[in-house]
Amino acid sequence: MSNLSKRSTVYFEPAIHQALKMRAASSDVSVSELIDEAVRLLMREDQEDLAAISERSKEPEITYEDFLNELRNDGKI
Repeated sequence: MSNLSKRSTVYFEPAIHQALKMRAASSDVSVSELIDEAVRLLMREDQEDLAAISERSKEPEITYEDFLNELRNDGKI
């Protein structure tokens, strides 16, 4: 970890904590590094989701009722 790292206290269920420690030991990385990577992946996923929402923001909206009516008219329900 670099000297720019920040500390934080995180609480886990005992079984999750045990699994995390085992994973860290078996992959030769620290628990902190595993958590850091997991959070980075989660934020990357959020960024992708937000980009997808932004791309679709100009699509026309349709109500659930109208969508069901279209499905019925198309013989799909």
